[in-house]
Amino acid sequence: MNEFEHDVQSKRNDLIDSGVGFIVAFVAFSAIFVIATIIDVVAQ
Repeated sequence: MNEFEHDVQSKRNDLIDSGVGFIVAFVAFSAIFVIATIIDVVAQ
């Protein structure tokens, strides 16, 4: 067995971390899209 498997730093489920990362990335790109759309509408 690998020596690093004996003392892991985090025992949390990776699915939770993956979900949080996906939501944060989705919200960030959505915010960029909304800001760009607002700038496009105001510029017309």
